[in-house]
Amino acid sequence: MEKIRAIITGATGMVGKGVLLECLESNDVEKVLIIVRESTGINHPKLNEVIHKDFTDFTAIIPQMSGYNACYFCLGISSAGISNEKYHQITYDLTMHFAEIVLPINPDMTFCYVSGAGTSTEENSSLNWANVKGKTENAILKMPFEKSFMFRPAFIQPEKGTSSKVTFYKVIYMFISPLFPILDKLFPKNITTTSRLGKAMISVVKNGYNAIYLENDDINKAALK
Repeated sequence: MEKIRAIITGATGMVGKGVLLECLESNDVEKVLIIVRESTGINHPKLNEVIHKDFTDFTAIIPQMSGYNACYFCLGISSAGISNEKYHQITYDLTMHFAEIVLPINPDMTFCYVSGAGTSTEENSSLNWANVKGKTENAILKMPFEKSFMFRPAFIQPEKGTSSKVTFYKVIYMFISPLFPILDKLFPKNITTTSRLGKAMISVVKNGYNAIYLENDDINKAALK
């Protein structure tokens, strides 16, 4: 297969930065475009960083988004403390706007979307976030991308200097980190890492996968291929 040319969103967040670092280290990835509101401060020969403030409208940077065969959509927000309307706007509307722009100019693109464990494919959960994530997944899968994969990680351990922007999660990671090697062995189907997630995303674009929805265990398996 040809080398991967990837667009990454959410590269200033824990998950997106983890995916970015794996892409920069991988020989399978030729170049990377990240679209961010503020600079990551990372300089690398493969990396093209585009600072774009308005994530509700990507039309101004369409020319810079052409020529890629993979998208790692890692942009997201916690549903805690925001209205259902705001969560829908950021999770569904923004994602679909982005997907509808990149598809026509990159018809051979594989679209990888970071969702989460517990996402409702049927959109009938008692949890709003699970329904909105499910709605977003379903909409992406209806689009004629070359391939689409929905990533549903559970607990993600940050690695290689990545960290969560949410204070509550930072505290959890601080307490769990010393126990991570033990927990990882005890609960392999519920725990992954930012590095494994990045490796798995590279792998599915390069090798495919036998499922559209990658639950936590699938992510860990794909990372080894």
